[in-house]
Amino acid sequence: MDDPILTIEEREAINSGRWFSSLSPSLRHDILRCAYVKRYKDGELIAARGDVPEEWIACAKGAVRVSSTSISGKQVTLTYVEPGIWFGDVAIFDGDRRTHDAYAHGDSTILCVSRGDLRKILSEHTELYEAMLRLHARRIRQLFGLVEDLNTLPLRARLAKQLTHLVRSYGVTSLSNASEVRIGLHLAQEELAQLLGASRQRVNQELKAMEREDVIRIEPGGLVVRNREALMRIIEADN
Repeated sequence: MDDPILTIEEREAINSGRWFSSLSPSLRHDILRCAYVKRYKDGELIAARGDVPEEWIACAKGAVRVSSTSISGKQVTLTYVEPGIWFGDVAIFDGDRRTHDAYAHGDSTILCVSRGDLRKILSEHTELYEAMLRLHARRIRQLFGLVEDLNTLPLRARLAKQLTHLVRSYGVTSLSNASEVRIGLHLAQEELAQLLGASRQRVNQELKAMEREDVIRIEPGGLVVRNREALMRIIEADN
């Protein structure tokens, strides 16, 4: 059964989100006042492509894997929504159905606002319209950046960029070595390859090369970044 209350860590993840923290205190209060909590186990379906959008959603713990299914039936991961990020509003605004599937990646907690409550909040806080425009503009910039990277950067640089992003979002500093950061989000190499638009074999080759250069360390439980400055040099060398 869902625990109706966010933990202290989950609430902090929501409140510290870059976009949400930019809202006025009264708007944040009204959003949280009508929001409700849902918890999912790893791999559980949160929303399906074709669903009628009934909720505006924020990730509070874990991650939400957004995916699509190819004509051949292969599932392709498009992105991972990290704690503090809100999503699912586009379908509510345009009145169309969900365009992608969303699954819990690891044990995850989401915070939901019903479509009716969102419309009520919009009518009471006109500030939210401009805030939503900023949110959508940021997504468009990110999308164009991804397309540009895919068409202009070699796989090595794209991989370094993705690892830098994962460190920023899910990095856990090693207690034994402060210069090392473990990526808390566990991704199989196939999942990492899908994010980069490359084959698993090519991503594996680049990871092995970075490991030989002491930039990262590959462990059974995931990846450890040993040299963040080296990752930045890889990115900057191809920009």
